[in-house]
Amino acid sequence: MTDLSLDKNSNLGTNQTPAISIEGVSYNYGKRLALDDVSFQVLPGQFTALLGANGAGKSTLLSLITRLFDTANGTISIDGKSFASHGSKALAPLGVVFQQTTLDLDLSVRQNLRYFARLRGLPSSLANQRIEETLSALEMYERVDERIRDLNGGHRRRVEIARSMLHQPKLLLLDEPTVGLDIHTRRVIVNHIHNLAKNDNVAVLWTTHLMDEIWDEDHLIVLDKGKIIEDGTVKEILAKNGESSVSDAFESIIVQEEERLK
Repeated sequence: MTDLSLDKNSNLGTNQTPAISIEGVSYNYGKRLALDDVSFQVLPGQFTALLGANGAGKSTLLSLITRLFDTANGTISIDGKSFASHGSKALAPLGVVFQQTTLDLDLSVRQNLRYFARLRGLPSSLANQRIEETLSALEMYERVDERIRDLNGGHRRRVEIARSMLHQPKLLLLDEPTVGLDIHTRRVIVNHIHNLAKNDNVAVLWTTHLMDEIWDEDHLIVLDKGKIIEDGTVKEILAKNGESSVSDAFESIIVQEEERLK
């Protein structure tokens, strides 16, 4: 097993330590190559959209970052800390929202969040303050004493996002968090996470295949069949491909890649 450890990056052009740095990461499911030599960085305050069709490798990459999978070629560091030297403590700056819900359905919103806060070692008074702040920002505080079982999918997802922010992580990973949600809920969540990056200096890695979740100022990575085929700002990628929208650019990029592989 290759250690997913810190790789110091001398070419950052900045004194900031990357919230996450990924170098040369590959991963196989048996004989199928799911990730192929993936490398990129996300800096503090940067909203990075990882765009790709279903099966492109987005969820596999997040599983490696969060150590759900622990076998890979390459190196991964989180806020400059390696798993080899820091163990599970290297995950401390991380907040995660997976596709599948992990809330306790029989507990209330407040109980779920308090339980997580205790696991993170937050004092009760501070936990209560942050629960109110995060739920209010997501238009959910009025439901704080309702059971998770009684909430719809969009409201459950807002609770999961609130939970991921209670310990004020430096890096927030969200794996297609708005799939299946209504337009208003999607807008609330997308706006909230972008504002966290901008106003609170939180680094965000947001996987999606929904183009309207990506803003002009975002950092965009296009993943196709396990390989990164574009990496830059949205404006740079649009200009490079001569397109005016992310959806048109994405289609053009994928067509070009398919032609190249013929």
